[in-house]
Amino acid sequence: MRIVVDAMGSDHHPEPDVAGAVMAARKFGDAILLVGDEPRIAAELVKHDTTGLSIEVIHAPEAIGMKDSPSAAARDKRNSSMHVGLRLVREGAADAFVSAGNSGAILAVATLRQTGLGRIPGILRPALGVVFPIDSRPMLIDNGTNADARPEYLVQFGLMGSLYMERMHDIHRPRVALISNGEEEGKGNQLIKETIPLMEASDLNYVGNIEPKEFVRGDADVAVVDGFTGNIMMKTAEAVAAYMGETIRKYIMAGTRTKIGGLLAKPALQRVRDQLNPDEVGGAPLLGVNGVVIIAHGRSNAYAIQQAIGQARRVAEKGIVSAIAEGLSKTRTD
Repeated sequence: MRIVVDAMGSDHHPEPDVAGAVMAARKFGDAILLVGDEPRIAAELVKHDTTGLSIEVIHAPEAIGMKDSPSAAARDKRNSSMHVGLRLVREGAADAFVSAGNSGAILAVATLRQTGLGRIPGILRPALGVVFPIDSRPMLIDNGTNADARPEYLVQFGLMGSLYMERMHDIHRPRVALISNGEEEGKGNQLIKETIPLMEASDLNYVGNIEPKEFVRGDADVAVVDGFTGNIMMKTAEAVAAYMGETIRKYIMAGTRTKIGGLLAKPALQRVRDQLNPDEVGGAPLLGVNGVVIIAHGRSNAYAIQQAIGQARRVAEKGIVSAIAEGLSKTRTD
């Protein structure tokens, strides 16, 4: 595998990006292409033992920041680390692209027809699929890529999520549901109501509407939603998990008895913390573009970058892009 890592992506680039790339090269044995400001990347690399590792630095004089307009950056910063990295994938010089940068800009650059990857033929809109760090590991799609969606977009999101879960998690005919404010078919906004008959007419294993509590309970393998709602769901879940963790810690430390109980429960609490830690997942696949793209959180540390690289190599190995292309082609033919 040859994996491109945008060294200028994370909030604290290039430190965690480079450190995570070195960790991944050591763990997986793949070739890592670090793209970005070469002097800054080199200054970080010397802090690590890279003996025997295949790490190459490719200079990109520009970087797209979190505050940059995605469309303007995609148009004007053609020598950015995102442009250069995605171009390597487009040209076949790399198998996947990983970045913890501006997700809107990654989408904009990746979908460029001439210099980016473009969309898989027939895909109306790419979507970000996030695998929730809970027991059943369900996917929520879309997570912020398409704030405004149409019914036909949601059906394609369901198809892409279903194929991803089938290939990546060995789930036969994954259960696909629509996130709504009630299980009854009459519930939901106009978008949901117009999407239901399209879902029912598709070849997907559509199980109906579910509420967020059913999603967390594991009643579906793929939960489909517009990007606006999906992003709010994801951020709310992250905030609630952080709040609960801090509240539990505060009350455990409130007295001697609770401190002793906390020590006894520490192994179990650590397992819960590990399971809910988004760093374990690493990043989310941008499904629908004609190449493997993994978007990590801007706050990613080195471990999260390593995990995102690990996910990228698995997505490439499992042939997710070709599976989506074949599945979409079959659907259009039918």
